[in-house]
Amino acid sequence: MFNFKDIYINDYFSIVGPLEKNSNLKGYNLSMDDYYYGEKTFEKAETKMQNIVLDNLLKKHTPDLIMGSDLMNQMIITNMSLNNRNIPYLGIYSACASSVGGIINLSLLIDTKKIKEGLYITSSHNLNAEKQYRFPIEYGAPKPIRSTFTTTGAVGFTLSKNSSNLKVLNGTIGCVVDSYVKDVFNMGAVMARSAADTFLRHLKLTKTTPQDYDLILTGDLGKVGEKIFKELLKKDGIPLTNYLDSGTLIYKNNEYSGGSGPAVLPLVFFNKIIHNKKYKKILLLATGSLHSPVLVNQKNTIPAITHAVTIEVIR
Repeated sequence: MFNFKDIYINDYFSIVGPLEKNSNLKGYNLSMDDYYYGEKTFEKAETKMQNIVLDNLLKKHTPDLIMGSDLMNQMIITNMSLNNRNIPYLGIYSACASSVGGIINLSLLIDTKKIKEGLYITSSHNLNAEKQYRFPIEYGAPKPIRSTFTTTGAVGFTLSKNSSNLKVLNGTIGCVVDSYVKDVFNMGAVMARSAADTFLRHLKLTKTTPQDYDLILTGDLGKVGEKIFKELLKKDGIPLTNYLDSGTLIYKNNEYSGGSGPAVLPLVFFNKIIHNKKYKKILLLATGSLHSPVLVNQKNTIPAITHAVTIEVIR
């Protein structure tokens, strides 16, 4: 666990997809009318999303380092977005837990005065993810209700010691946890045990209780995963009354079990949660399924990881 001194999130910018623009999100900057976004491939569309986010943030900021991530093999989306930008770049991968991993890593570098300002960028695209991890939509393969729906969106944010209304207090890096689930559709069951493991570890290391937070927000467990998460904690004598899941929150209509992807947590946090004045101290638990098609096709189970960070919203 790391405590941070005077680290702030200063700015953020987000793009949402065709379905997400009619979701429960408020205040996003741009939206897409279709999944191609004027490009010939979905990969180029997601790269364009990231580039637009980066261009808008770099108009106002000069980061010493950019960290970024996406879901595609070798993080090709973020690599292409940072191509020829002449800014030091470090790709980090914890699947859908990457955004909080980025906050922790950049906060450490800023806190130790290795850099003055950092920028983090992430994205996901429904049709890219479905093609890589499950089945291309052209197959017409039906999805079970326990599935989560990969959210289309891109989010970027900057951190520094310049004060703002979003202060990063501390962070806990999670351990890889295996729930022994092989189902490529049931990401909630894959990640729930990991979320509980990091949550309990964070409480112990910070010497806090769930009641010390106005909100505990997981990344993308969805309806199935959040139910398992709450049941696991209840067995440990920790009933939660101040808990929400970003994947469950994001859509107005029932999109299977909810939304998923590395963009879900930052999209919901920046474009919904911080606008609610009752939330001042928020614990973010970014959940990530470390899903590899190679390992799954070899009949292996899917491990998961969760990272935690505490954000104070200064009203």
